[in-house]
Amino acid sequence: MFISPDNRTFELLSHPEHIPLDPSCLVLLIILVKTFLNLLMIAIRRKDTYPNFLECFCMSVVLIDLLLLVGFSFIAYFQDFALWGIRFTKYHICLLSQIVSFACGFLHCPVFLLTGLDHYLNISQTSKTSHFCQNVFYFFSVFFIWIAALVYVLGDPVIFVSLSKYGLSSYQCPFYVSIQSYWLSVFTVGVLLVVFGTCWPEVLKLTQSFHIISFMKETVLYFPLTPDWDHAVISKKQLLTKLLICFLGTWLPFVLLQIIILFLDIQIPAYVEMNVPWLYFINSFLIAAAYWLRSQELKATETILHIDPFVNWKFCFIPFTIHQMEQMEKAAAAVTVC
Repeated sequence: MFISPDNRTFELLSHPEHIPLDPSCLVLLIILVKTFLNLLMIAIRRKDTYPNFLECFCMSVVLIDLLLLVGFSFIAYFQDFALWGIRFTKYHICLLSQIVSFACGFLHCPVFLLTGLDHYLNISQTSKTSHFCQNVFYFFSVFFIWIAALVYVLGDPVIFVSLSKYGLSSYQCPFYVSIQSYWLSVFTVGVLLVVFGTCWPEVLKLTQSFHIISFMKETVLYFPLTPDWDHAVISKKQLLTKLLICFLGTWLPFVLLQIIILFLDIQIPAYVEMNVPWLYFINSFLIAAAYWLRSQELKATETILHIDPFVNWKFCFIPFTIHQMEQMEKAAAAVTVC
């Protein structure tokens, strides 16, 4: 059994009669499915979002998966060839996937912290900054953390011994499982359950009163303020309730999937867990946290309303910034009838 630094690994059975598919072919198939899923999420996301760190990191994940898919396909097709004086066989697919898996496994917490810090510092920023300068900064930040992770993986003696022992084995392809992603899943699901337990009466009340309206040429969910809510100030509990509804309205299937994975203790290879859907889920979670933490400083500008590629947070702020929304709706309805 392959023992990883985090003591959370699993491997394919080492006896060939028990292996239904060659390990290298299985890795190639997994990378193919993951790449397709990543590209699908990139294709269906909103395109009018403002630059941020995690958006740049998602693009790097897509690029790395594409490079791995092309490289693994090339190796699988030729099977045994030499390039630049280095001999490559199909077992290098397993070796390279292990290296990338270790690197991905160490990046979950750094990416989580850097993304949260990025949103917290920029969430209420109203000044116009150069998108080019931001993109350059994010590019070099992402490049640095990938290089740092690879240098750490290749320089760690324990990992090096593990790679040397199993990397070219004919029937063994151990999958590294990151403890970081496991605890991040526990943290996010735990926070959501605590928030829902705290705000469930308000959640029920709001879900019974919401309706769909058109605001600034965009369809949004509008939750009228109830009489017992203060119209003059933003209550943190009120905002938290709306953030929860908005988040679950988009990511509820993914939250249920995380609960099932945690409950059944399903171990997923680190290079599979570092995918674009997971990153966008974490992105929305951190945006909601930043909104709530800086609620007293927020101003409903286009910048803060266009930083999430999937969740539309606009309804969370419209009732606080436009108190005459219902009167505007009635006036618009009267004009339509006339």
